[in-house]
Amino acid sequence: MTAEAAASRPGRGRRPAAEVRAAVLAAAGTMLLENGLRDITFEKVATRAGASKMTLYKWWPSPGALAFDAYFAATEQTLAFDDTGDLESDLTGQLHAFVGFLTSREHGPVVAELVGAAQSDPDLAAAFTERYTLPRRALAVARLRSARLVGQIRPDVDLESVVDQLWGACYHRLLLPARPLDTEFADTLVRNLLAGIRPRD
Repeated sequence: MTAEAAASRPGRGRRPAAEVRAAVLAAAGTMLLENGLRDITFEKVATRAGASKMTLYKWWPSPGALAFDAYFAATEQTLAFDDTGDLESDLTGQLHAFVGFLTSREHGPVVAELVGAAQSDPDLAAAFTERYTLPRRALAVARLRSARLVGQIRPDVDLESVVDQLWGACYHRLLLPARPLDTEFADTLVRNLLAGIRPRD
């Protein structure tokens, strides 16, 4: 059922807050994927969802924060990080999936737009950090820490920096696309990095 249909079913009186919120997120998510962040205003989303604009002001500090919540709700995926015991395979698989996500026609432009807008929207930046960036970093660091415990990474390696080197490089090519962002690049990142963080003979 579309957000518009869910929001406008007759004869039901005042809708529960959870239903209104779901309709707003569905409407905003659809609008974001259709026309990008520029289309997300409280007035437009409220109209499409059949909700009060004041309700949106009460629930979200900015249209950017609403846009991120909508996008996260529409695309939330299991953040599990494989731990097969083969660090190179696990990192490669994770980066391949990430590159595929960033380069998809549906998601890549939206991610780039949200990252760019977060630089001037502190509410969007906070939502991005709390809901997406920190949880993903924690999972990556946990996998790297388990590799270090079994001797696959040297004890002196800063694991947070490893995350920046791998995933940060992918964001760099997404936002500054002078060179291709593809699985070949991901493989090169993993290969180069592992040569520097594995125990020395």
